[in-house]
Amino acid sequence: MTAVVVTVALAFVGYVVTYLNGLRLAQRQERLARVNRQLSDFYGPLFALTEANSRIFGAFMERNARSDGRSPFVHETPPTEEELAEWRLWVTTVFLPNIRAMRDLVTQHADLLNEPEMPPLLLQLCAHVSGYEITAARWAQGRFDQHLSVVSFPSEEVAAYARQGFTGLKREQGRLLGRRLSRV
Repeated sequence: MTAVVVTVALAFVGYVVTYLNGLRLAQRQERLARVNRQLSDFYGPLFALTEANSRIFGAFMERNARSDGRSPFVHETPPTEEELAEWRLWVTTVFLPNIRAMRDLVTQHADLLNEPEMPPLLLQLCAHVSGYEITAARWAQGRFDQHLSVVSFPSEEVAAYARQGFTGLKREQGRLLGRRLSRV
């Protein structure tokens, strides 16, 4: 009789251990799948877009800064018509498409955010894009009295957010895959 009780007890313990291990593995797989989606559908593209935007803005500034190295928009002397025309070209062909893509990531993949609520800096990004869209619409009508968005672009904050989100998720992905990543 004791042998039967021990056998049943061991079988039950084995079942519980197998069940708990299977549950843990399933949860790990679900977490890995979410991390992979966060990287591929939100933080990876956002990081790439912020980096590209930062680099192309740097190239714009190298080519179009005033002799003192400052932007025509933060200078005592207002921008010339040539500077404004060049700015409109860069905004409509490079900057606006980039920030629209960032906004679209935020609005279409908000479910992939790490935070339980929408970070204010991402809301400011969305508002900045809307502000530039009305400015670009005025340009399309031939009205060139405005050249900036009515909401400032939180470029450094968004870049830091994207970089931190991307690198943190890459570390977690490596941990979930059972390998250690040095630096991303």
